[in-house]
Amino acid sequence: MSKPVTLTVNAGVATITLSQPEIRNAFSDEVIAEITAAFETVAQHTDVRAVVLAAEGPAFCAGANLNWMRRMADYSREENVVDAGKLAAMMHTIYTCPHPTIARVQGDVYAGGMGLVAACDMAVTADSAQFCLSEVKIGLIPATIAPYVLRAMGARASHRYFLTGERFDAAEALRIGFVHQVVTADELDTAVDNLLKHLMQAGPAAVRACKKLVLDTAEREITAQLTQRTVEGIADIRASAEGKEGVQAFLGKRKPAWLS
Repeated sequence: MSKPVTLTVNAGVATITLSQPEIRNAFSDEVIAEITAAFETVAQHTDVRAVVLAAEGPAFCAGANLNWMRRMADYSREENVVDAGKLAAMMHTIYTCPHPTIARVQGDVYAGGMGLVAACDMAVTADSAQFCLSEVKIGLIPATIAPYVLRAMGARASHRYFLTGERFDAAEALRIGFVHQVVTADELDTAVDNLLKHLMQAGPAAVRACKKLVLDTAEREITAQLTQRTVEGIADIRASAEGKEGVQAFLGKRKPAWLS
C-alpha cells in the first residue's frame, strides 16, 4: 500500500497529498497523525507562502477507513474520546495553519473528508465531485468536523445536510458556499494556480495577518475588546517594514519588494 500522505514544497507552495486512491483516501489513526504532522511541519516553514491540500484517485476523501471503524466499534467511551480528540486536533491544526490553505477537490468528499475541505481557507472543486455528510446513515453524527463545516456552509444548509445525510453535487456545494469555485477536471490545476498567483502577489506577512484576523473575528460578538484588537492589528501591520513597503510601493506605482 502506498504512503498515505506526501508533502512537497516548491517555489513557496507546500502540497500535502492524500495518496491512497485504492481506499479512496479514507481516514485511519495513521492517516490522521500524518496529516497533522504535515500541517505542523509546513506551519514552521518560513519559506512557505501557501498550502494546497490535494488527493489522488477518484475520491478526495471517503471518510473513515473501514478497518479503523471496525476497531472503533469495540472502543470504550474513554477510548472514543481519545480517538475523536486526535481527529479534532487534526482539524484544528489545518484550520489554524498560519499560511493560506487551498483544498484542491478532484473527487468525492464524504463524512470526515468534508471537514478537511471546510478547514481550508479556500476550496476549488471539479464539477464531477459529490459531497455527503453521511454520518447519520450509520447512526453517527459529524461532531468533530461540525464547527468547520458549519462555518463553511452556514447553519441553514447544515440543518438539511447534517440531518438527511443526502448527497449533493458540486453546483450545490457552490450555491451553499461550501466551495468557492467549480471547474472541469481539466481546469482544476489552472484554478488553483490562479488563487496561488493572487496569494503570491500579496504581502506575505499581510496574508498571514489577514488569516488571523478572520479567525479572530468571524462569527464573534463585536465587543469593545474585539474592536480594540482589530485596531491594534491594523496598527501593527501598518507600522511593520512590510506594511510600509507595500504602501510606499502603491503610492510610488511600483512593485513591492516581495515581487522583485
